[in-house]
Amino acid sequence: MSTYKLEAGTAQHLGHRPYQHDRAALFTAAQAPGYVMAVVGDGGAANGAGAEQLLHTSKQLFDEFRGDTSGIDRIGQLLRAIAQETHEVLLMNPLPEAADAQSTMALLVLTPDRQAVWATVGDTRLYRFANGAPAEKTGDAAYIDHLVATDGLSEAAARRHRGSRLLNNVLGNRFKAPFVSLGARRDLQAGDGFLLCTDGLWPWFADGELAAAVSRRTPRQAAELLVGKVSERAGGNGDNCTMAILKLVA
Repeated sequence: MSTYKLEAGTAQHLGHRPYQHDRAALFTAAQAPGYVMAVVGDGGAANGAGAEQLLHTSKQLFDEFRGDTSGIDRIGQLLRAIAQETHEVLLMNPLPEAADAQSTMALLVLTPDRQAVWATVGDTRLYRFANGAPAEKTGDAAYIDHLVATDGLSEAAARRHRGSRLLNNVLGNRFKAPFVSLGARRDLQAGDGFLLCTDGLWPWFADGELAAAVSRRTPRQAAELLVGKVSERAGGNGDNCTMAILKLVA
């Protein structure tokens, strides 16, 4: 049984962009009591249709999910299925306003058995904090290794993948299927925290700053602080800034 309560919230800021193409949401599972999912997606430059589809698919598949016999592997399969179905729907969408719709992805599922399972595609990140300190974070390393091992690219070329339409790791890329990175943590404790955020936020902070903001404040207070700091540090060139914060409190 859980030995903590959950504090959670989402936040967005337009930054210095004309439109908001990011999306974020928190869901509970209709058929899996005690399971919670956080979703953050960045629709990129074209539009927000890709990130909107990510939210729709996540809710639909999470509502169908049954948690009674689910372990970490089963939840990982669910997160991969969300990524794949979102990707396929984006490729099939015939509407002109959805042309070139893409999205990055960060998903997190917390279970009543004190487990966390997460998945990412692209440069939307997930951070885990423990007792106010950085514990782990997602990044490009696994995808770079994949491009070197599977596609035969040099490491230098693989590191430049975001500049290539062919190699960019996003849902809805017509040239390449998404690469999903998975992670998990057992035995969660009160004092653990998670931050899912788009690239309008994380480049402006050291890991320790993010850990301090999340651990010392409520999710709402932390989001207000981080958005304010981004506005200061971006100097009039801030991107859409979106996050989900989840804290396990005694």
